[in-house]
Amino acid sequence: MECLKPLRIALTKGRLEKFSIEIFDKIGIDTEELKNKGRKLVLSDKKNNIQFVLVKAADVLTYVEHGAADIGIVGKDTLLEAGIDFYEVVDLKVGKCKFALASIPSFDLNKGYNRKKIATKYPRVTREYFRKLGKDVEIIKIEGSVELAPIIGLSDAIVDIVETGTTLKENGLVIFDEICDISARMIVNRASMKMRIDKIKKIISDVQQVVNN
Repeated sequence: MECLKPLRIALTKGRLEKFSIEIFDKIGIDTEELKNKGRKLVLSDKKNNIQFVLVKAADVLTYVEHGAADIGIVGKDTLLEAGIDFYEVVDLKVGKCKFALASIPSFDLNKGYNRKKIATKYPRVTREYFRKLGKDVEIIKIEGSVELAPIIGLSDAIVDIVETGTTLKENGLVIFDEICDISARMIVNRASMKMRIDKIKKIISDVQQVVNN
């Protein structure tokens, strides 16, 4: 018997929210409330018994991990930085970008004896990248414009998300290595996958079909 409680989907606010709406429209989910949400953070598709919650990217993981949401849509960058083994079911192939190592043109990772300083919003991803390279670096966590750090000498280089590379070029920075590709992913709470398997599998199948076409 299908659970009467709405199936809850946590969405990342902003650009991924818009991508998600486009996908849900194509699989027959009513996104009218989402499109006209105003300041509301909880929206519903009453016909399909689905509820949407709009949260920040990192909070999507928290809601899904603790079962407050059955499904989440979030960027792979957030998943990698969290370092938690989520049940990742679909690569939505939208919001495509990449993690990259970048700096001023004169940067040389292998030059000099001092530990290189790397500025980033993603310390876990950065630490893992340099660990695999066998390099001991000092990681400096930055919340704002990471591109500034090597320009004014705070760091030797940065690890950041790059989409077109325009911001790097405009600030005189170049990419030295592309670390990994990133895109939006659909994740599912493991308990929900067991308890609501029919409904969730149908959504996964429908979304996968849209993504593949």
